[in-house]
Amino acid sequence: MKILIVADHKDPLVYSPNIKKRFGDVDLVLGAGDLNMDYYGFIVSSINKPLYFVFGNHNLKHFHAYKKSDAPFDYAPDSHSQENLYKHSFGATYIGDKVIRVKSKDLLIAGLGGSRRYSKDPSQYTEFQMYMKIFRMIPKLLWNKLRHGRYLDILLTHASPRKIHDKEDPCHKGFKSFLWFMDKFSPRYLLHGHIHLYSLNDKRVTQYKNTTVINTYDHYLLDFEVNDGQ
Repeated sequence: MKILIVADHKDPLVYSPNIKKRFGDVDLVLGAGDLNMDYYGFIVSSINKPLYFVFGNHNLKHFHAYKKSDAPFDYAPDSHSQENLYKHSFGATYIGDKVIRVKSKDLLIAGLGGSRRYSKDPSQYTEFQMYMKIFRMIPKLLWNKLRHGRYLDILLTHASPRKIHDKEDPCHKGFKSFLWFMDKFSPRYLLHGHIHLYSLNDKRVTQYKNTTVINTYDHYLLDFEVNDGQ
């Protein structure tokens, strides 16, 4: 399975008349934040593939239209009607604070958007708030383990984990809670944005225990190998 992940910046290789030639063979697209909805709409309309996204800490024009109250443990097991559970816009599906299963690919994805709190703007969270978001996911993750034999395949975030690809300024510090998540639920991948890459020598990929952490700034193509034994 081939997955295109985009984050932070309108990449001219993606935002191009040649997008279908370059990326028409991908199976789905993930958006790791800080991109406007028109960009997602362009991608979906150009290659006609499903796109799932989280918000970052910028380009938040539509953020409040998607955000809802965080009712704890609001889960109907194996209810995957995307039309009922998730709002759609520009052809893309918002999965912030959600755990979903893409049935056609048997792919389990969770989304945690936003950055560490550094101002009073929206889509910024303290470490405690991010832990609370994760804790509300636990019933769904446990159901996945029971029903599908694994907790999760991909954790899609905007910010990075602490001490993995992050920076020391208040805005770009990663979340310790993401380390805890990987320790407990071992997703195969954690895909994030937020940390801009300015050199080909900047590190994109880091292995943390059972999870491969990838900085998807601009765009990244992931060949996701189906593991029947997982």
